Amino acid sequence: MINVNEYFEGAVKSLGYTTAQGRSTIGVIEKGEYEFGTSSHETMTIIEGQMEALLPGEQDWQTFTGGQSFEVEANTSFKVKTTVQSSYLCKYR
Repeated sequence: MINVNEYFEGAVKSLGYTTAQGRSTIGVIEKGEYEFGTSSHETMTIIEGQMEALLPGEQDWQTFTGGQSFEVEANTSFKVKTTVQSSYLCKYR
């Protein structure tokens, strides 16, 4: 089954699915700044566009572009900001 997710008044939308390897979402994020909480370990890969991420325990934003990934541990929060519409794949493992 495919789940439809919408956050921040529609500025972030994703489709969730589950495979033998685990749960994933693929989504699109509108220009802006957002904070997300995690309940499980996440690996976010940028498909297209660019995102800056402020990861847990860090003080400096890091920039990620197409093909690059970052990881966030479970039960934490992180911020992302974009200046262009961007797409991503998030794996929960």
